[in-house]
This record gives sequence, structure tokens and C-alpha cells, in this order.
Amino acid sequence: MHQAAFAQQAVSVIPNNEDTLDDFSFEDDLFHDAFNEPEILTKSWRDGFTVLVNQQFFGQVNKHSVEPVPGVIIKKNPSVENNRLGVNLRYQNAFSPGWLLQGSWQGRVYLKDDYEYEVSENKVNAEYRVNELYLQRSFDDHSFKFGRQTVVWGETVGNSVLDVINHTEFRDFSIIDIEDARLNQWMLVWDVFQEQSSWSSFINLYPEFNPVPRLGGPFYFQSPFEFGDYKRSGDVLLEAGTQWRKSYEASDIAFMTAYLYENQLRYELPNSGFGEAIPVKNDFLLVGFSANRAVGNLLLNLDVAFSHGILIDNSSLISNGTTDVPINLKRDQIGVSFGFEYGITSVQNISLGIQAKKMLNERKGLRSEQSLLNEGIYGSWLLRFSNRVSNDDIVLSATMQGDLDGNSILASLRADMTINDHWKVGAQFVGINAKKPSQLVFFDDDVRVGATITYSF
Repeated sequence: MHQAAFAQQAVSVIPNNEDTLDDFSFEDDLFHDAFNEPEILTKSWRDGFTVLVNQQFFGQVNKHSVEPVPGVIIKKNPSVENNRLGVNLRYQNAFSPGWLLQGSWQGRVYLKDDYEYEVSENKVNAEYRVNELYLQRSFDDHSFKFGRQTVVWGETVGNSVLDVINHTEFRDFSIIDIEDARLNQWMLVWDVFQEQSSWSSFINLYPEFNPVPRLGGPFYFQSPFEFGDYKRSGDVLLEAGTQWRKSYEASDIAFMTAYLYENQLRYELPNSGFGEAIPVKNDFLLVGFSANRAVGNLLLNLDVAFSHGILIDNSSLISNGTTDVPINLKRDQIGVSFGFEYGITSVQNISLGIQAKKMLNERKGLRSEQSLLNEGIYGSWLLRFSNRVSNDDIVLSATMQGDLDGNSILASLRADMTINDHWKVGAQFVGINAKKPSQLVFFDDDVRVGATITYSF
């Protein structure tokens, strides 16, 4: 059970380059700047539609063996993991002054050799979802948005200790970026704009939790227990938070506080020793601070988060933690993210983000022989580089991530080429190197490559 979906933690903070489109994922910014001018009224309601269709192939290509546990050798052969046809539909309509309707819909068709195909008894399988759907009303200095949406508070893009509001879903290694994995939730957001400052408050009307790994996917591991979603049984769950932001010349600061539920459920083992594990939710208080400072082409970022009442020995993984540590033991946690974004030239950008967390008084009440999954200072680093060439028709990007202990590194390389206004092709490479005690050791020496062809209109 400790192995299930552990790779989610290791890949959860790598941001996708904003100049590229990821391989058919449920992201919010799929169409980027296509809808950044809501004050311009759509001439016809049909003009608000944008459609993207793509075909993706992705798989592990390196024949090798790994030994994650002494005496346990796993042989890996080249195999296709993703063979899927995707359709993304986006709609935006500023249908009246001060009013905006925006939504997105995604569908997938899983074809032969895709792991979703194989777990469906070798039958073509389809899936769809409404991801983003909200109505916005703006007037004077106020703006209200109601519907499925995201709230992002962190300045350190993709690696912020403050971006814990929306839940996420990492299905496989073709989705390794927090922007692509972040899922919308039903919220009411109220923004108030003042001179050089603003307030932004939200109420999450239906908090959700990270989904369990998909059966057959690379993050799924066999377990004697079943992991399911939290059964509300009539419980009314709400989240709420507010942020105040102040702008100065070349810098911004913000203070925020929120009442939240941890996105990852904790699981208790069933009393019978088999069957379905019991999901445990946990609410906590978040108090945060963020700041940025622009110095020429350099942007410095800082995020600080204090979390009151976090479950100890928990992570972004599906697990019951260490079996000899009480599952309901809570601690306070301090987290810091800092880094920079630098525009080398008008077409080249580089960024670095480092995240570190520490449980306060983590050993209090524990015996010396009891160990924790996350003890001491733990976290990750993230490096991103992008380069646009040939009049922006070709985008080259690279991301690298590792943990602070130096036990793992994951590298992703992408190349995307725009053929014309409708067609685009892309290629992706993902390589992993890991050693014990990193949980990514299960994917040590894995090499994955993929290709995507996209048509939009």
C-alpha cells in the first residue's frame, strides 16, 4: 500500500512551459491567451467555441531491471502506455457588458495498447468530463465568479507551498505538471479591486480529494486493499479563504488565510485485514505570505505557509503512513518556496524553484524506534528552460526536478512545432534516475518517449 501512486509526489511540482501544450490533459490554460479579453463582446454565441483534437502515443522504451526492495527484481520491457485520441472543447462568451460565461469540456478515447484499453478487457474505452464552467459578473470594483474554477495563490510557479487549494490527478508520466493535473472545483470567488491593492475570497462548496491511481497505470500497484473515495454520508464539507494583495513599484506582497481539507486522503487498514481501506479526511488552517520582486529581467519569488493541524507522516501519496505511528496524530508545519524567473532574451526563459517543509515538534510523543516517512526538512527543486525559435513556430523546453536529498532526478524534454494555424506536432522525452530511499527507485532508469499530433479550429 505504501507503493501506490508514490510517484505523484515526485512529479507533482513540475510546471509545463507556458508556450507549449501538454499531451491531452485536463488543464485550464489549454488555449492560453485566446480568451484574455472578456470585455470584447462575442458577435455570435457560436464564435466563442474553440476545438482541439489530438492523437497521442507514449510509452516506456528501455529494457532493464530494477530492485526497489532487496531481493525483489522487477523486469521492465518496452511497452506502449498511452494510445489515445483526445478532444478538448473550450467556450467563452462575454454575452453582455460585465458578464462572462466560460467553460471547457474534455473527452478521451482509449485505443489498443493504452493501459485504459487493457483494463477494459481489451475494448475501446471512452471518458469525458466538464472541467471548467463558471459565470462571471463584474461591476465597479467587484467581480463575482461562480462555478468550476481554480484558485492559485503561490508566486513560485509550479512548486509553491501555497498551492494546496485545488486537488490534483496525476495519471501517468505524460502528465507530470501541476498545471495540467490541477482539477477545478465548485467555488464562489469574490474579488474586490482597490487602488494598488485587492482582496480575493473564495468558498469551495464541494471540496474534493485527489483521485486514486488509475487501474493499470504506471502509478498503480497491486494491493490487498481497495482504495476508494471519501464517502460523505450526508456530511457538508466547505472550504473558505481570503487573500489581500498589495502592489508596489516592481514588487507585490500578499497575505492569505484559509480553512481547508488536505487534498490527499489518509487510509486506515480494514479491521478484517482485507477489503476496502477506510479513507480519513483532515481539515486544517493555512496562513501564508507571498512576495515577488522584479529586478530588470529577473523576477524573484517567495512563498511561506504555516499549516496548523496537518496529519503527521502524511504526503501526497495514497498510503497509511508508517504502520506504527497513530494515523490521527497531528502537527503544525512550516513550508517555504523560493526561486526566480529570468528572461535571458525575448525568446529564452529560465526559472528555478525550491520547496522545503518541516513538521514542528514531529518527534513529540513518539518512541525512538518509531520512524516517519517525512522526517526533518524535506522537499524538492525544479528547474525549467524554454526557447522559442523560427518565429515562435518551434518551442524547445526542458524541466528537471529532484528531491532535496539528492536521491532522485526526473528530466523532461519537449519539442513542439507549429505547422500552420491548425496543425501542430510535438515530441516528449522523460528520463528518471533514482536510488534508495527515494520511492522513485521503482522507476529507476526508465526512459519514456512520446509523440502528439494536434489539430485545432
